[in-house]
Amino acid sequence: MAEWQTLSDRINHVTPSATLAVDAKAKAMKASGLDVIGFGAGEPNFPTPDYVVDAAAAACRDPKNYKYTPTPGLPELREAIAAKTLRDSGYEVAPEQVVVTNGGKQAVYSTFQVLLNDGDEVIIPTPYWTSYPEAVKLAGGVPVTVFAGADRGFEPDLEALEAARTERTKAIIVNSPNNPTGAVWSPETVRSIAKWAIEHHIWIISDEIYEHLNYDDAKTTYIGAAVPECRDQLIVLNGVAKTYAMPGWRVGWLIAPRPVAKAAAKLQGHMTSNVANVSQRAAIAAVSGTLDVVHMMREGFDARRKAIVAALNAIDGVNCPTPTGAFYAFADVSALLNRPLGPNGTVSSSSSELAAALLDEAHVAAVPGEAFGAPGYLRFSYALADDQLAEGMRRFQKWASR
Repeated sequence: MAEWQTLSDRINHVTPSATLAVDAKAKAMKASGLDVIGFGAGEPNFPTPDYVVDAAAAACRDPKNYKYTPTPGLPELREAIAAKTLRDSGYEVAPEQVVVTNGGKQAVYSTFQVLLNDGDEVIIPTPYWTSYPEAVKLAGGVPVTVFAGADRGFEPDLEALEAARTERTKAIIVNSPNNPTGAVWSPETVRSIAKWAIEHHIWIISDEIYEHLNYDDAKTTYIGAAVPECRDQLIVLNGVAKTYAMPGWRVGWLIAPRPVAKAAAKLQGHMTSNVANVSQRAAIAAVSGTLDVVHMMREGFDARRKAIVAALNAIDGVNCPTPTGAFYAFADVSALLNRPLGPNGTVSSSSSELAAALLDEAHVAAVPGEAFGAPGYLRFSYALADDQLAEGMRRFQKWASR
């Protein structure tokens, strides 16, 4: 590019998605003929349920789906999401509060675009999903990270959150079950955050996309049900990707007070218009159906969770707490740093370098903790086939033990 062909400061300040970068490199290596085991992207390997696919197939043949829909989504889908919220979360929302988006990621982006002015701060409990701080920066905001480690079960401390609050604090993110840690925050923590946010007039952004993926005795605490008074300052983010094994269908949503929902729809009207009709029809079938298939998938994830945690903890130098939600294992690999590993005696000074070496030499793809604000960790998605999981862990152990 010529010297005058500059890009915006806004985009230059944004870091590429590390999870997608790892996934892209793994897929490129596979395309070149290498046998790569991918623990990178959070993409369920289960097929989309048949009844959802059947609804989409029928929608393809119906000419009414060849047109635009209202920007906030099909009325039937917004009503179905409202009904699903009452069923699963335990409180009522109006369809007018729902905006259907092109995947959950657009719901995140739109939320910050309509809430933040330049310099507004968003408190992000850390480890965090890699796109949160970047979406804040794209809106002119300032991400403020507050770390909670494995000693706290990766659960934020209210005193630390309060210490991070300033007069510019506009919002806080709640993500439980959590990506990348798999932690499910206690009801006490969720309630205390809600009451603190009410006291200090802070927006609550609750990402609940892993709501049905709980294990052992863990349960998702819906902040809007736990503390009803917070709903006037609550924005809930969700979608069909994880629960219904529908990542490629690109249907998410946000639920917000009416003025926020109206603003998000206005923004979407200038960005993407509506979500694809066929995908919306499929989403209606998904959220309106029973959770039987979801529970079956959860049982599969649970078995893999136990297998991957055992395998990781069997590797000398790796310590992996047992997650109770989502489908990620977040392993502390700091003891593997600065020591020779693999057939070439590769020494890594960071978890980012370790992840690169693991992929290049053992053909195992994991996401480094730097992507989540937690250096010294690797995130492994166990949303892959059992035999692939076992082979990937065998390779990791063999590589790390040399």
